[in-house]
Amino acid sequence: MGTASVIPFGPQHPVLPEPLHLDLVVEDEVVLEAMPQIGFVHRGLERLVRSKDYNQFLYVAERICGICAFGHSMGYAETVERLMGIEIPQRADYLRTIWHEMSRIHSHILWLGLAADAFGFESLFMHCWRLRERVLDLFEKTTGGRVIFSVCKVGGVQRDISPSQMSEILAVLDGLRDEYSQLVKTFLGDSSVYSRTAGIGAIPHKDAVELSMVGPFGRASGVNYDVRMLGHGAYGDLADFQPVLSTDCDCYARMEVRCAEVLQSIDIIAELASKIPAGDIMVPVKGNPAVDAEACNVLEQPRGECYYYAKGNGSKYLDRMRMRTPTSQNLAGMTLALKGCDLADVNMIILTIDPCVSCTER
Repeated sequence: MGTASVIPFGPQHPVLPEPLHLDLVVEDEVVLEAMPQIGFVHRGLERLVRSKDYNQFLYVAERICGICAFGHSMGYAETVERLMGIEIPQRADYLRTIWHEMSRIHSHILWLGLAADAFGFESLFMHCWRLRERVLDLFEKTTGGRVIFSVCKVGGVQRDISPSQMSEILAVLDGLRDEYSQLVKTFLGDSSVYSRTAGIGAIPHKDAVELSMVGPFGRASGVNYDVRMLGHGAYGDLADFQPVLSTDCDCYARMEVRCAEVLQSIDIIAELASKIPAGDIMVPVKGNPAVDAEACNVLEQPRGECYYYAKGNGSKYLDRMRMRTPTSQNLAGMTLALKGCDLADVNMIILTIDPCVSCTER
């Protein structure tokens, strides 16, 4: 037996897309323990509620993460609307949900490209990001932005989607479906991908439940939980929503779940587009949150459940704004997945968990 040693992994690493820092306790190329080090990119954004009013802070919330940008603006806006008792128009709910599902599509395709690059499939990486560009082009045409959209407001949304734009969205996503399915088949059907992910970083269902794992990370271990099941907003009008689940519990299962969720989101957008009602997209917002008024909200971000909390103090500035992001919820599961693995498998396990450090540390 060798002697255990501590190896720093990250925050800069050729394979990691995020500045994640781990201290790995290693003995004979086997990871005995993984200890996350939090705070490398901490920005203290939540404290800005004391200097930015509740409308201004929406733009701060949107900048917590570039990939999850729309989801954070939507989650924050819904929380403040609950805080102030505001009911937004039904059409605004549908538009938010359509944009949110488009965000999920571009996030998962981005992740698939990064995973392909980590395996050395540079051509597949470029093809994935080529498809993602089509989704970003749709964002640009409907919101005016490609990363930060600033289309969500407390009380509704600032822009509408015209019938011609909606038809274009459906046509582009329908065309993307076939090409994407071929890429996924190529990636998941590759023997080297399977040999490096099947049985690696497995977390049994019981442990996943006990550790409160969320998102595709949890659903790949059979955790039947997705905030969209609760039917908030336009999701309540879906005919039948069932989360994508797997019981294999390993890295390969996490890849399968994310790949399938892209196709599921395309179907959700098509269904909502066929049901979207006419009407206003914004209601007037007057006054300020009441003293000691509190509200919370949950939203299914691409990486899992995100929890929002807000407290008013009678002024235009919130007394408190708190977000619990899916990656912070999944850190315990990540350390368990890394325990006992080979050192060479660390980067692949982390990639299949898809951590968002920018969201976690804020």
